[in-house]
Amino acid sequence: MSETNQSNAPARGSLANRMLATVERVGNKLPDPSVLFIAMLFIVWLLSWLLSYITFSVVDPRSGEPIVIINQLTGGAMTTFLSGMVNTFVTFGPVGTVLVAMLGIGVAEHSGFITTGIRGLLNITSEKLLTPMVILVGIVSHSAVDAGYVLVIPLGGVIFYAAGRHPLAGIAAAFAGVSGGFSANFVPAALDPLLQGLTQGGAQILDPNIQVNTLNNYFFTTASAPLIIALGWWITEKVVEPHIQSLAVDGDEEDLPEMHDLGRKERRGMRWALTVMLLGIVILSLSLIPADSAWRDANGKLASFGAPIMRSIVALIFLLFLIPGIVYGYVSGTFKGMKDVIEGMTKAMHGMAYYLVIMFFIAQFVYAFGASNLGTLLALEGAEALKNFEEYPSILIVGIVILTGFINLFIGSASGKWGLLAPIFVPMLMTLGVSPDLTQAAYRVGDSSTNIITPLMPYFPLVVVYCQRYVKNTGIGTLAAMMLPYSIWFLATWTVFLLIYYTIGVPLGIQSSYTYP
Repeated sequence: MSETNQSNAPARGSLANRMLATVERVGNKLPDPSVLFIAMLFIVWLLSWLLSYITFSVVDPRSGEPIVIINQLTGGAMTTFLSGMVNTFVTFGPVGTVLVAMLGIGVAEHSGFITTGIRGLLNITSEKLLTPMVILVGIVSHSAVDAGYVLVIPLGGVIFYAAGRHPLAGIAAAFAGVSGGFSANFVPAALDPLLQGLTQGGAQILDPNIQVNTLNNYFFTTASAPLIIALGWWITEKVVEPHIQSLAVDGDEEDLPEMHDLGRKERRGMRWALTVMLLGIVILSLSLIPADSAWRDANGKLASFGAPIMRSIVALIFLLFLIPGIVYGYVSGTFKGMKDVIEGMTKAMHGMAYYLVIMFFIAQFVYAFGASNLGTLLALEGAEALKNFEEYPSILIVGIVILTGFINLFIGSASGKWGLLAPIFVPMLMTLGVSPDLTQAAYRVGDSSTNIITPLMPYFPLVVVYCQRYVKNTGIGTLAAMMLPYSIWFLATWTVFLLIYYTIGVPLGIQSSYTYP
C-alpha cells in the first residue's frame, strides 16, 4: 500500500467511523425482515389476548362505538386465520401487481434492451454533462429494479476514468442517482405498486373501502427528479470530487472495466424497440381522446378509480417493457425464439423469490393487525397524542421523513420498512386529516435519502468492491464518508421541497389528495 493511501485512509478512531461501526453492529443484530414480521405476528396475537379484557373509551369512527380489541388466540379467530391464510397472501395488494410488472421488465432486462439503452445514453453524453447524465441514468434504471446497482454504478466509474476524472466521483454520482434518488423517478417502476399496495392495506385498517392509485405519487416523484439531479451534480463537482482528488488510483490497469461502444446489431435493435415503444404510446394516447373511449368510466371520466385506464396501469407497465424488450431481442439477435422470452420472465421471477417470502409474512401480519383492531386503536391513540399538531401537518410530515430515514439505517428493505410502518402511520395520520398519499410521499423521501450511507443496505458492500477496483484500500468508512454529503443535502432539501410542494397544492399524483377524507 502506498504512503499516499495510508495518509488518506480514514482514521479508525474517528467519530464518523465509530458511529458507522455502531450502526453496523446494531443493524447486524436485527433479524431478517421475514423473521421480524413473524415476531410481530406473535406480538399482535399476544397483545390482542391481553388487551381484549380492557375497555377503551376511544371511539371507532367507523361504527361510532368504543373500540374493542378482538382476541386473535380464540379457536374461532385462529381457524379463520388458518383457513384464510392462502387467500390473505394471494390477494395481498403488492404481490400480484409487482409480479405482473416484473414479468415485462424481466423480458426487457434479459434481452439487453434496458442495459443497451443505458450504455447508449452514457456514450453520447458530452463531458460537461457527464455528471447529471450519470445521475439521470441511475434514476431511470430503477425501472429494471437492480440493474442500476450492477450496471450503472460500475459504468459511472468507467466513464469518469475515461474522461480523466476521478473514478470514485463517478461511482458516487451513480450511487447517488440509483439509491439516493430511489423515489425520484419519472418512469413508472415496480416500486410504485409495491408501496401503493402496502399504503392501501394500512389505510383500509381505518377505511375498508378506500382505494389508493398505483401512481398516487407520480407527479411528486417526477418533479423530484430534476431536484435530485441538480443537487447531485453540484455535490459531486463542488464537494465530493475535490475532496477525493488526493486518493491515488492504484488499481491494476488490466482489471479496470472498459466502456464499449454499441455494436451495429445493438443500435439497430434499439431503433426498432424505441420506435415500437413510441408507436404504442401514441396509439394509447389517441385511444383516450374520444368521449366514448372504452378506457373511460360510465361517466366519461379517465381519472377515476372505476375507469379501465386507471385499473390497467400495472398491465400497461408490463406491456411498455415487454413488447420493446421482445422487439429488441429479436432484432439484435439476443432472442432466438419464444423460449428466450419465457426465460427472461422466469429469471425475473427467480429474483422475486425473497420478495415473495417477505410479502407472505407481511400479509399475515397486516391481516392480524387489522382483524384484532390493534391497528385502529394504535392509530386513534397516536392521533389523540398528536392532536396538538393537527393544525400543523407540516410538522407531522417532517417527523415521518426523519423517522423513516433513521429506521432506514437499520432495515434496508423498502417493503420491509413500509410493511411495518404503513399499518401504523397511514391510519394514524388519516385520523388527523392527512391523506395516505401524502404520508407515502413523506416515507419515500426519508427512505431514499439515507440509503447511500447505511452499510446494511444489501448493495453497499458491492459498491465498496467497485471502488476497490480503482483505490485498493477503499473501505466502508471511505464510501460512507463520500456519500454523507449527498445524504444530508438530499434529506434536508427534499423535505423542504415536499413542504413547498404541499403548500402550493400541486397534485402529488393521479387520483391523489393531501387531506382525508
